[in-house]
Amino acid sequence: MDAQIEQRVKQWLSDDYDADTREAVRRLQEQDPQELADSFYRTLEFGTGGLRGLMGPGTNRMNKYTVGMATQGYANYLNQCFPGGVKVAIAHDSRNNSRFFAETAAQVFAANGIEVYLFADMRPTPELSFAIRRLGCQGGVVCTASHNPKEYNGYKAYWDDGSQLVPPHDKNVINEVEKIASVKAVKWSGGEHRIHALGADMDEAYIQMVKGLSIYPEVIKEQSDLKIVYTPIHGTGIKLVPDVLKAFGFNNVHVVAEQATPDGNFPTVAYPNPEESEAMSYGLKLAKELDADILCGTDPDADRLAIGVRNDKGEWILMNGNQTAVLAFNYLIEARKSKGIAQPNDMVITTIVTTPMIDVIAEKNKVGCYRVLTGFKWIADLIRQKEGSENYVIGGEESFGLMIGDQIRDKDGVSAVALLCEMAAVERSNGRSLYQKMIDLYVQYGLYKEKLISITKKGMDGQAQIAAMMDGYRNNPPQTINGVAVARIYDYQWRQVKDLPSGATTPLDLPASNVLIFQLADGSQIAARPSGTEPKIKFYFSVHAPLPDASQHDRVDAELEKDIMGIIHDMQLNG
Repeated sequence: MDAQIEQRVKQWLSDDYDADTREAVRRLQEQDPQELADSFYRTLEFGTGGLRGLMGPGTNRMNKYTVGMATQGYANYLNQCFPGGVKVAIAHDSRNNSRFFAETAAQVFAANGIEVYLFADMRPTPELSFAIRRLGCQGGVVCTASHNPKEYNGYKAYWDDGSQLVPPHDKNVINEVEKIASVKAVKWSGGEHRIHALGADMDEAYIQMVKGLSIYPEVIKEQSDLKIVYTPIHGTGIKLVPDVLKAFGFNNVHVVAEQATPDGNFPTVAYPNPEESEAMSYGLKLAKELDADILCGTDPDADRLAIGVRNDKGEWILMNGNQTAVLAFNYLIEARKSKGIAQPNDMVITTIVTTPMIDVIAEKNKVGCYRVLTGFKWIADLIRQKEGSENYVIGGEESFGLMIGDQIRDKDGVSAVALLCEMAAVERSNGRSLYQKMIDLYVQYGLYKEKLISITKKGMDGQAQIAAMMDGYRNNPPQTINGVAVARIYDYQWRQVKDLPSGATTPLDLPASNVLIFQLADGSQIAARPSGTEPKIKFYFSVHAPLPDASQHDRVDAELEKDIMGIIHDMQLNG
């Protein structure tokens, strides 16, 4: 075994660690040397979004000690930045050990002289962002691994505006965390009197905030019997989504019973991810049985939303994240204009890998539209920069995330459920479905079709394989893809756009990020983006064509699907 791994294992077998942890390490030594090596070959990285990893003993795992050391570093930085006193809010999801990790973080913060507001039970991640702003906190933490499999957990750090960390704070916190070289440097206890419980009062304030986002309450009153099916997929959404829908005025809400109970083992799904049709299968079944108007699902920490609707053939289909975002962006732009509450300085924000259809809709409606790096912290950062000069309306990205209004600064599946249900009510009052509205938008703006492929490289060399893949695309880029010339390459690492026909380059005014986008001569786009938290690389494909009328949707959609599959085949991404 590697000498560094051996040294780390030896350290974790010392009296600095509790008896249960030492026993778990010994068990790995005896029964699973490969798992032992993977658990100790590196230190779980505190990245710009915090921690995320498999749970278990070891330096490369989520456990009491990695969480405690991360919290000590973050506490040190907060105390440096705010010498007059620090407050933090902490929340957690329904995952196994999430409560334990949240309590561990609370105890370490409190031992460092920080006032802690800890939710008494699991809560959706967006409520944490709201609570930070409402309580005037300087920071916050949520313990969640979002939609990852049950073996994972995570730790996301927030700043005083309720957003996840952005420069310079992200790197500064990382530096402070890396200075914590031993568990002996962690203040584990001694400030318990500084820990305060959050509960129903914060819930009610959040619910009222979301209710204030409604644009057509009078339509909901007429359509209060809209038949809604909702699944929290064993997560935190059950805490707030039914109450928010009730506050909006909907009285015909059906929760999927098999997935209503919070459970970190996620017994009915392989992955608790509403992007996966398998995770939504119970909801689809109930929606069919009840002949519902809309199906909604949220992930375990309720920051992502998926919806299902019936198509014109009466079949239930799941909208992808780009389609959901298009519906939401268009709705707020249209509804605000119709209600006379649109402002000349309204703006919307999306990300570099989200459908270009949003830009087209915004431009046609004379609404400012900005693109930022992937992640809602960048949307929040731009809101911060534009405050006082432009009026933020909505932000979103293809990964099933929406952020409506500026009273929170992270994606919010709870308010997104309410907004999409209001949209369904408005369309029903017009004698249409959300699916028909989507087709109408395609006729108006063109049919945009997107696809996402994720490739995972497991093991200790997974990250290296992905790095080599990106180096190949960057240093030897393709000249054509699927027979179409590559016109431009957007390199966000080098912060430049290269025009291939002329060879000219222009700068990109965004922070550096390891993302490449190939824009083809016909307007198609392919983006390659490695994950920052997993040995995974994502490829995003976007193609489009005019849709003359609704009757031709299936034909044009099939042609675009063929284009995407041709691109995937040409790039040898079939697997």
